[in-house]
Amino acid sequence: MSLIGYLLLFAGVAILVLATLGLFVLKDALSRQHAATKAGSLGIVFVACGAGFIGGEWHWVWRVTAIVAIVWVTMPVASHVLARAALLEGEYEITDRE
Repeated sequence: MSLIGYLLLFAGVAILVLATLGLFVLKDALSRQHAATKAGSLGIVFVACGAGFIGGEWHWVWRVTAIVAIVWVTMPVASHVLARAALLEGEYEITDRE
């Protein structure tokens, strides 16, 4: 169980590092928020699951479930707020599609 936990922790940290690099490399606000929220949520879920496997007790299941639920609820909201802020700042225009 510990090996699986450490592999999940390593994968989660690697995904979070890639998401952080995406914040510096990508050019526009929508691409940066995509890297921060999508990859960030996956990395946090991997880290939480890895910690649960390393913890090894049943009460860790509730902790990991609560963390995953909170991340999956708040990350889409954060993504929406960031995209809306970029739109309101005038960085992007709404065009009519006909």
